[in-house]
Amino acid sequence: MRIGIVLLPEQRWAADAARWRAAEEWGFDHAWTYDHLAWRSLADGPWLATVPLLAAAAATTERIRLGTFVASPNFRHPVPFAKDVMGLDDISGGRLLLGLGSGGSGFDAEVLGPAPSARERTDRFVEWVGLLDRLLTAPVTDHDGGWYEARGARMLPGCVQQPRVPFAVAAQGPRALDLVARYGQGWITYGPAAGGVGEGGDGDDQDRWWTGLAALVERAEARFEAAGRDPASVDRYLSLDGAPVFSMSSLEVLTEGVERAAALGFTDVVVHWPRPDGVYAGSERVLDQVVERLAELQAIGA
Repeated sequence: MRIGIVLLPEQRWAADAARWRAAEEWGFDHAWTYDHLAWRSLADGPWLATVPLLAAAAATTERIRLGTFVASPNFRHPVPFAKDVMGLDDISGGRLLLGLGSGGSGFDAEVLGPAPSARERTDRFVEWVGLLDRLLTAPVTDHDGGWYEARGARMLPGCVQQPRVPFAVAAQGPRALDLVARYGQGWITYGPAAGGVGEGGDGDDQDRWWTGLAALVERAEARFEAAGRDPASVDRYLSLDGAPVFSMSSLEVLTEGVERAAALGFTDVVVHWPRPDGVYAGSERVLDQVVERLAELQAIGA
């Protein structure tokens, strides 16, 4: 099992650099940050830009893979964003993982204007992912679509990773799962829609979440097969903190989560660096315990 950790973009780099270096030194397989302009209950607090943060993290680390968890078309036009992606892949020496999602309906969804409907968001996402794929695999791209246009968009010298940076697509519904099958090296899920993003719940809530996740995995596998994609060829990233109980509540909670994820065929799990309060609140002492046992956790499912 590969294990990744999310570092929310809340701290100035002078304070945050040590955390990114620590994630690598401790042996995490990947480290991520959110790609939002503002987020949920943290919307009025410090929140820094994603691309320069990942560039700094790439320059201060050597091995760990780095990624967006997840970027969306809510405020990302594919042409300049593809340039950013190409640049991050270059600075990191080919360690970038590009997590992509359709974008939510709140918080930063209306910063640039009225938010589209749920159906329109999916339509936009389908075009956005397809255009990103073309931009990152061709030296010059022209595109006329329902949501985006590109005129002689040049992407030189191209990605370090060939044919392009790997896409990990967040998907739950059928059309988004079809995008995973067509474009994704990986599938990201936060679990059933009723997940509590680590904000608290009891054991019954947790069990229901895992039951719903198992059903979601079955639907995803069926969709991949219907699209002609071997489900085993898709890396599977599970955000354990989509569950009602925060994964870093205790070493025992995290261990159980890794074991249950492995049993469902997940190749990767992602957790959050504990915050002092609010969402993802927890003790860094638990993180210390996890680090001490990290190699054992990574061996689960091997």
